[in-house]
Amino acid sequence: MEIPFNYSSPVTGKYFIGRKKEVVILSNLLSQGESVTIYSPPKTGKNSLLQQSLLKMKTSGKAFSFCEFSLTNIRSIGDFATGLAASIIRSLATTPDEYEEFIRKYLSGTHFVFDPEQFESKGSILSLNWDIDFDDVRAVLSLPYRLSSERNGNLIITIHDFQNILLAENGDRLCRTFDNVMKEYANKLCSFVFLGSEVNAMKEIFVHHGYFHKTVSRLEMEDIDVREVIDFAVSGFLTSGKVVDRDLMLGICNLFHGNIWYISHFCSICDSLSKGYIMEPVLIESLNTLMSVHEPAFKSAMNGLTTFQVCLLRAVLEGNTRFSSSEVIQKYGLNSSANVRRLKDALCKKEIITFDDKDSPRILDPLFEYWLSKKYFHIN
Repeated sequence: MEIPFNYSSPVTGKYFIGRKKEVVILSNLLSQGESVTIYSPPKTGKNSLLQQSLLKMKTSGKAFSFCEFSLTNIRSIGDFATGLAASIIRSLATTPDEYEEFIRKYLSGTHFVFDPEQFESKGSILSLNWDIDFDDVRAVLSLPYRLSSERNGNLIITIHDFQNILLAENGDRLCRTFDNVMKEYANKLCSFVFLGSEVNAMKEIFVHHGYFHKTVSRLEMEDIDVREVIDFAVSGFLTSGKVVDRDLMLGICNLFHGNIWYISHFCSICDSLSKGYIMEPVLIESLNTLMSVHEPAFKSAMNGLTTFQVCLLRAVLEGNTRFSSSEVIQKYGLNSSANVRRLKDALCKKEIITFDDKDSPRILDPLFEYWLSKKYFHIN
């Protein structure tokens, strides 16, 4: 069944909107065996960009193998190493005999083994026969490079929620080891794609700590051209025989700062609430419906803030940038410039705001920003 507004999964082809330049850059980097990091707030199109780039590579005849691994629930080095190795092996082997042979051939001398009982009961293709050490970790991290050399083909490994690597014990050492292995095998045709939805945590890894400085390129995603977004919305509504005013959609695009996931979800709600011409009351009802879906999470986020943090957030919303000035400190009750620094760090760690190179703040979630302004602070 054709869905005009898909917001539940990554999109490609005719559903992929904008970012043509980023697709060309990413597909070229991956074709050359370069590693890339892409980080932006949740649901801003990272996975769709990757899938569209891989599709472009396939249609242009590029040969590669691809595997995915997520750090969403990873909290230990053992889980990281076994999970990553298992994902790589599963992308290249399919039977228990092949798994066992693969481990024997490529992970000999490590503490990794194939345990038939564990495979039978839990589906685990990798087990440990002793406590894991960093020699085991290095063997796993070098595995895709060794495989690419032997198979004469590019292997692309995507690691989702990469910022969680620092949540594992010895996370800093794990990053250093990863970086060193990538430098050691720099001339091999193998690509890692590090995706992260926590902007400040990813900055901590790639900017503040400087890990992967010479081994990984950052690909920044630009805002999608608002005309393309409006054309996408208008075309989607037409498939179900409905019409929407372009100026009204322009207002929606500005409200969501061009976030195509929010816009797709919003348009889907509009589509379900309307017949024929979509009027402004339908847009308002759809916006309220969308906010009601996310409001519990927004309230929870605000309940987790201190009074000082709430005051600083209001100062951000009201357009202030010089938070350490005596005028702003007094107006918003921020106590002191030292306290302001702590508040900024706290809101960044909670992934509520981020700061650019000029130290200008930005609220990461556009719907949260709108909800704060309209429903929480009642600013306008």
